[in-house]
Amino acid sequence: MAGEPIKPKSAGDVASARAEARKGGPLPEAKPSASEDIAAFVAKARAMSPHRPDARGRLVFALDATMSRQPTWDMACALQADMFREAASLGSLDIRLVYYRGFNECRATGWISDSAQLARLMGKIDCRGGNTQIGKVLSEARREAVASGVRAMVFVGDAMEESVDDLCAKAGELGLLKVPVFMFQEGHDPIAEQTFREIARLTGGAWCRFDPGAAAQLRELLRAAAAYAAGGREALLRLSKTTSGAAALIGQMK
Repeated sequence: MAGEPIKPKSAGDVASARAEARKGGPLPEAKPSASEDIAAFVAKARAMSPHRPDARGRLVFALDATMSRQPTWDMACALQADMFREAASLGSLDIRLVYYRGFNECRATGWISDSAQLARLMGKIDCRGGNTQIGKVLSEARREAVASGVRAMVFVGDAMEESVDDLCAKAGELGLLKVPVFMFQEGHDPIAEQTFREIARLTGGAWCRFDPGAAAQLRELLRAAAAYAAGGREALLRLSKTTSGAAALIGQMK
């Protein structure tokens, strides 16, 4: 099936893994960028103009799929169609699902424009114990921003177990590319909150908390992110007049 997460043919074949990451598959570790590399990918991404009015909206939808996340994964699976419905009135939306779980497992689908297909893929994925891999998710968003254009990234998670400085460096690169990251935190972990807030600030995005199991709260946040991805800031501003989720995002974005 198109969009299915793909296993690498060889763990040592870095070049192959990088190629697979673009069309769907395990994500390679990203190396630190030199200043000239940063300048190059910023120039390339801006030249592609992903924010032009006629461009398809592209949203990286990233989820923590570690063991504690199963209830939220199921909830996100049920709510993801709302993102497509919200975007439909504004234009079009393509979503690239990125998730991590287990031991060093981080995967991505191809770009998906159909909510039923995304729901089928998500329904096949079960959560597994493991540490967070937010750095890989940010690196994937950066690669896609350069390769094909990304309007925004959504992350849904409840924990952070990585180097804050490393994550902030990756977030800063997304900020240069004008890709806002919407960090949706479930629960009240203070370390996660501090880091998620900083990632949002560095990218020009927003941080919002939702209560465990609160489907209505998460639905509003996902709808707001989809509105931004499909129609930009003006679409989010219009939605903010009727929903609190959109108002929470637009109030933080610069």
